[in-house]
Amino acid sequence: MSSGQGRVDVEVENKRPDEPAQGKHPNTCPGCGSHYRDEELAESLRVCPQCGHHFRVGARERIEQVVDPGTFDESDADLRSADPLEFFDLRPYTERLVEAEMETGLGDAIVCGAGEIEGRACDLAVMDFAFMGGSMGSVVGEKFARSCERAAEARNPLVSISASGGARMQEGILALMQLPKTICAIDELHESGGAMFSVLTHPTTGGVLASFASLGDVVLAEPGALMSFAGPRVVSQTTREKLPDDFGLAESNYRYGHLDAIVPRPELRGTLAQLLRLFERS
Repeated sequence: MSSGQGRVDVEVENKRPDEPAQGKHPNTCPGCGSHYRDEELAESLRVCPQCGHHFRVGARERIEQVVDPGTFDESDADLRSADPLEFFDLRPYTERLVEAEMETGLGDAIVCGAGEIEGRACDLAVMDFAFMGGSMGSVVGEKFARSCERAAEARNPLVSISASGGARMQEGILALMQLPKTICAIDELHESGGAMFSVLTHPTTGGVLASFASLGDVVLAEPGALMSFAGPRVVSQTTREKLPDDFGLAESNYRYGHLDAIVPRPELRGTLAQLLRLFERS
């Protein structure tokens, strides 16, 4: 953090006040201190049975939680990010991409495809924060736009599940161009008579929140999810004001009408199925 007067710390914020402390086992609940085995957390959909804290979930596990078994068909899995700027900070961008793919098994920060939820067909675009902080670069924008196109052609609703620190700095203006690109893709989906349901998980910030994540016909969020363009630390330093403890969290956004509902993870599959029935086209 910066100690110089007048300087602002612009480090990406992705921690809730109750996020696990560094060095603690990842299966230790930061809300109540309970510790779980991997299979116990998987059985509870990675929600603490004691206090309800929602642990982060990867894209593929999220798809398993909401989609009917054996129905998901992934699309565009072969797309990979290029390095047009030959970006180098402490390490080359290409090296970071390879490392992220090896750690997550994903080609980029979003997994797209078609599936069914309680027998209702839909297209899905599910982000994964573990891949470079869920940052949106050219591939994320392209895959999301293609998901909108497929949903329009198949006359299916699109389910978007976001988890992102914002646009990917290593791609510069090319990453920022994904904001209007994804917005136009949703507009074309709406023009075809289609619908999108947006689920915001922790965290959904920056350019992703400022583009497609906020444009669902129905916008849902998980409890305690951070959803703000800039994190509370940056806003507090910029405004030099003390912010409410729940600034930027789902509960605060819901009070101000930015969300349609806060849905606990065990209820998400049923809620999405109900929305698919309501928005089903003949």
